[in-house]
Amino acid sequence: MSLSLPDRWRKPLLHVALLLAALAIYAKLVEVYGGFSAKLLYLQWPELLCVLCLYGLLYTALKPSSWRPVLAAIPIFVIYLVHDVFYLVYGQVFRLINISELPELLQVLPLPYAILLVIAFVTPFLMLFAKIDYARPWRLALSMLPLVVIALGVRAAPDAFASGFQSFAHEIVTYSDGKSVEQNGRMAMLLYREAQRAGTLERIAPYRDRAAFDAHYREELARIGPDLQRRDVHLIVLESFLDPRLFKGVEFSRSPVHPDFEQLFGNTLGLSVSPVFGGGTAQAEFEVLCGVPAFEKLSSVEFNAFTGASAHCLPGILSGLGYQVTASNAYKPNFFNAQPAYQGIGFAEQYYPAEFYSAGPTYLHAGDTGVEDYQFDGDLFAQNLGFVEDYLRRGDRLPLFNYVLTIYGHTPHNLDPLKRPAVIQLRSGFHDVHLERVVNQFYYRTEAIAAYVRRLVALDPDSLIVLVSDHVPPLQFGPNTYNALAYLGNRPNSDHYNRIAIIDRGRPVSPPAMRHYDMPDLVLDRLTGGASCGTGRCAYRDVDRAPREAHLDRYLVLMAHASE
Repeated sequence: MSLSLPDRWRKPLLHVALLLAALAIYAKLVEVYGGFSAKLLYLQWPELLCVLCLYGLLYTALKPSSWRPVLAAIPIFVIYLVHDVFYLVYGQVFRLINISELPELLQVLPLPYAILLVIAFVTPFLMLFAKIDYARPWRLALSMLPLVVIALGVRAAPDAFASGFQSFAHEIVTYSDGKSVEQNGRMAMLLYREAQRAGTLERIAPYRDRAAFDAHYREELARIGPDLQRRDVHLIVLESFLDPRLFKGVEFSRSPVHPDFEQLFGNTLGLSVSPVFGGGTAQAEFEVLCGVPAFEKLSSVEFNAFTGASAHCLPGILSGLGYQVTASNAYKPNFFNAQPAYQGIGFAEQYYPAEFYSAGPTYLHAGDTGVEDYQFDGDLFAQNLGFVEDYLRRGDRLPLFNYVLTIYGHTPHNLDPLKRPAVIQLRSGFHDVHLERVVNQFYYRTEAIAAYVRRLVALDPDSLIVLVSDHVPPLQFGPNTYNALAYLGNRPNSDHYNRIAIIDRGRPVSPPAMRHYDMPDLVLDRLTGGASCGTGRCAYRDVDRAPREAHLDRYLVLMAHASE
């Protein structure tokens, strides 16, 4: 007696088998290009359930046709593709909240690419919706029921969903999102991380005590105030400022650093660990200005959770100590929710290029960026110097906190051959076109930085000047380029290390080994002659510094009030 399947099941099961085979082949191909490892596909039981559930309900909802199995598979492959592109470019695992960053992505991309991206994603879904069997509404509703149940579980009972997932899933690697995806799957971890985020939103409510938060802020002002030297501070965050000399596997036809920069800083440049690689400037800004790690507990970008409510970050503290605090951002005010975020952080004045901003006065102009797409550092610095010079002329002025965020050096690192022709050639065993552009940009950027800092010192000789890169650029092949060319000798987490430079009272200072979230402590320590950190309050001065997770409570308190 032989077992046989009913005819109506044969085709659907064949389609499922073909789908799983196609996903396995896809995963292997992505692994070849530096994506998630496909060696543990056999462990991904949560992912298998997610794939079968989504495919089954879409298959059921569609009208019978030869296109039915292909159309039902489209959303699954789109989810996989988004995960893998995000991981290959930024070295990060995609989370559901990253969808909120799509407007920023479309703004950064050149218009033709943005249009192609929209068409590439919208067209398949239009085809899918056109083939749904709307003539059977009850069947359609029942097919969507599993999605509704999962969504309710993630949002209404997030902790129960997360704990249930943990008991069923394979290992969730606490220190690596990527390894967790490799062991449990893309879609499964997407749901798990969203449940974690929803649970955090519930748990953060007890941290909202505005009276206690403001009282602590006043205590900080009282602690710092007596030792404060009311000196101006110029803090510049440099977009994708990569020092190519930190690669071990590259030779250059000439030194990639401009002689003026070399003469000014010598060997005093330091390193600071950024929370991000390849993108996410707002995450680096958050750490630099607020002094806590970017844990991404409320959002994949902390700035997106800011509402403008006071968060008492470094600018807010300096404002409370009698400073005029200003932010000059070389890009668009709606990028990464910058305006509410800067307001909550404590900036009294915000300036953006007039081409992107008409809501208030500004001294900035983007000008004609031409083929480079983004304003050159030197052009931005010249305008900021004019602003600083005008401010310093005021007779009754307050001390100034001058925060500047640059945009030059952003992907794709285009060079204007007339203004900034390539002057450096690379020799290496691993070819990356974007790296060649970055190296030449570095030469011109270091020239502009040296000129800017020297002029600042001449105008404001008693000031503190700090320059730090937000993150290293993704280049053409993401982390693969950094690994292949041994950036910083491929030390652990090497592609999160960034250059930092300090000029204090006109003299270069070698920074300590630090993380971006140490910046407020460093600034206040130098403004108080070491008194601010004299009682062991500052992690960057500790040999055995506390782990990143030790700052979680301070982060939750800050974000609870920033998101009010």
